[in-house]
Amino acid sequence: MKISRFEPCSYVDLLNRDTARAMRHPAHTEWRPPVDILEDKGRFMLRADLPGVDPSDIDVSMDAGVLTISGVRRGDEQDEATDVRHSERASGRFQRRFTLPETANAEGITAKSSNGILEVSIPKLPAVQARRISVEAA
Repeated sequence: MKISRFEPCSYVDLLNRDTARAMRHPAHTEWRPPVDILEDKGRFMLRADLPGVDPSDIDVSMDAGVLTISGVRRGDEQDEATDVRHSERASGRFQRRFTLPETANAEGITAKSSNGILEVSIPKLPAVQARRISVEAA
């Protein structure tokens, strides 16, 4: 009986993993940037981590109560002499959609990008106060 040593990362496994990575093209991948949603007295605030995304490649739109943040992060250009051995940084298109509450003022939404963080500010509509109506005798 021959005893052989078990290796979880055999050469065949490494070859399969490298082949699968080579088949994926960065332009066709999708990723989901993490988003924080904050609320204070006068507004809602969305903060999305978009490192490496040019502000001109970001689109923020509002339609029928749904806020959409979409865009593309372009991958690094590799020359033929460079062989990527390991890559964890996602590139390609992304899209996040958020249903806004009725108290959101769609006309006042602003967005700015700084240091890889997109901040979308959504002001709230003024609160509607109940009003007492007096009844006069005719």
